[in-house]
Amino acid sequence: MRHDELFIGGIWQTPSSEERIDVISPHTEATVASVAAAAPADVDRAVTAAREAFDNGPWPRTDPAERIATVRRLAEIYGERRADMADLITAEIGAPIGFAQRAQVALPWTMMSAFCDVAQRYPWREDRPGRYGADIRILREPVGVVAAIVPWNMPQFLIATKLIPALLAGCAVVLKPAPESPLDAILLAEIIAESGLPQGVVSVLPGDGAVGEYLVRHPGVDKVSFTGSSAAGRAVAAACAADLKRVSLELGGKSAAIVLDDADPNAVAAGVRSASLSNSGQICNALTRILVPQARAAEFTDALAAEMSALVVGDPTDTATQVGPLVAQRQQTRVTGYLEKGVRDGARVVLGGTGMPDGLDRGWYVKPTLFDRADNSMTIAREEIFGPVLTVIPYADTDEAIRIANDSDYGLAGSVFTADDERGFEVATRIRTGTFGVNQGYPMDPFAPFGGVKASGYGRELGPEGIDGYTETKSVAIAAP
Repeated sequence: MRHDELFIGGIWQTPSSEERIDVISPHTEATVASVAAAAPADVDRAVTAAREAFDNGPWPRTDPAERIATVRRLAEIYGERRADMADLITAEIGAPIGFAQRAQVALPWTMMSAFCDVAQRYPWREDRPGRYGADIRILREPVGVVAAIVPWNMPQFLIATKLIPALLAGCAVVLKPAPESPLDAILLAEIIAESGLPQGVVSVLPGDGAVGEYLVRHPGVDKVSFTGSSAAGRAVAAACAADLKRVSLELGGKSAAIVLDDADPNAVAAGVRSASLSNSGQICNALTRILVPQARAAEFTDALAAEMSALVVGDPTDTATQVGPLVAQRQQTRVTGYLEKGVRDGARVVLGGTGMPDGLDRGWYVKPTLFDRADNSMTIAREEIFGPVLTVIPYADTDEAIRIANDSDYGLAGSVFTADDERGFEVATRIRTGTFGVNQGYPMDPFAPFGGVKASGYGRELGPEGIDGYTETKSVAIAAP
């Protein structure tokens, strides 16, 4: 596949440079596509188009009902291209095709319709009586030109959580996908071109980190919405602070699954597998610290090992595959380094470890790996590994489990597994995270806000709070007669 143009302001245009991005299959290690890469001059053109669309165009001044109708048309066209979208995501990042169809594509498609439902109930205008006799009207207006920067691991889902609420709010958007995953973004641009959005409202600029930094610092951008690592998020926040630019950050995680003493080991193992090892463990809210009661540690560890040993690892285009390759060789090297560090620090490899999975001699694979005999001070329990690696940590009582869960730089997600939902909810109230699941990983419900605390960032996506992030609140006081 070859793409030679950039989607700038709703029009396919010749890029300003000859720079290109080669897309490499994580499974075959062969080049599957070459696409045009954006340069700073292309960012300038995209922001200029967005600025014109926002400052002088119809989109921000369109009635919310009309914006909702346009986004619903976009969702309808998107639905017709789901199979193509899933195939592209599998090709570029190695996501198993079943997961790509279900979560990488069907989930963002569902989110589009759900956001439209939220927007229909959203309080774009609110009237309230004032204390001094005036009538107060509260208006929620679009924040302006938005820079949306997304990583490669869940590209369409993360695009949808930014692009769709921004469009519904009336913003113009410059989207920068990761260089590892430009193909799905290009297909999305084709869908957007068919949807009836006015020119200038959306641009799609595949590019590297330097292009992203230039976009973040651009004076024509009013709001930055960034998803990525905590280290990159700190740099984005600092850049935005210099210009008092609005920013929301959805960053890393090191989430804990607290297994209470009344939980069923097989149910826990199945729930943790789904919440932790999907997308080859490359998900920010994965449950990677498994906290188990000391007295039953062997039972829960054995159940996890049995569940993980049954996983099918291999060709991501095979519908039977459950764990595919990591996105890049650098990720394979990075995760392998964590496996080696875990052993050096004294943890025991129950399952997996270094080396290629059986039957594979190429591709950027890592064996699904389970550690036990670990404690929360170890590097494998402190840092985000971003691969199919789980660490079992024993605890003495519930208070200690809660202390361990909270003893983390991160605060994105977490879960508790128990036979008593109310007991689980009480645990949830004591964990410092932005999201939490009881007897499940956090389900990413489109009507509930998602986001983190501490090094996991700030701001919220999804639900009405997801639209809040793309609006400014204006108070208008009208004097009494």
